[in-house]
Amino acid sequence: MKEQEDAVVFMGRVIKDGVAEGEALVSPEPIGFLGGVDGATGLVTERGHPLEGQSVAGKVLVFPGGKGSTVGSYVLYQLARNRLAPAAIINQESEPIVAVGAIISDIPMVDRVPIARIRTGDFVRVAGSEVTLWPAGTRAAE
Repeated sequence: MKEQEDAVVFMGRVIKDGVAEGEALVSPEPIGFLGGVDGATGLVTERGHPLEGQSVAGKVLVFPGGKGSTVGSYVLYQLARNRLAPAAIINQESEPIVAVGAIISDIPMVDRVPIARIRTGDFVRVAGSEVTLWPAGTRAAE
C-alpha cells in the first residue's frame, strides 16, 4: 500500500487483467449472482442482502467473495451482454464462480485487497494489480 495526495494505492492479485474505474458499491457479505442479482436489470435481488435493490451496473463492485451455483458465472456474462455489468470487481478472496464470470465477461477483477478500507461512494480505479482509492469527495473532477 502506498499513499499519494488523497489517494491510497493497494496491490492485489490479478484475476482478470484490465483497467476500469468508477464509484464503489461495497457489500460486507458475499454475493451469489444466481438468484441474487437480476441479469436483465442489474439489481441485487437477494432478500435481506445489504445491497438489495441497488444496481451493480457500472460500479466497482467490492465484496468478500462469491457464493452459490456455478451458473452465477453466466449471470455475470448476462449482465455484460446487457451492458449492466460492474465496471470492475474487487474481492477479499476470489473463488471460481465469480472469477470465471469476470473472465468470460471481460470485467477487470482483483482479489487479496483490504476491502474493509473501501466504502460505498469512494472512487476506485483498477489497473492490473493496482487498486487506487479516492475516498468519497476527495477526487478532483477530471
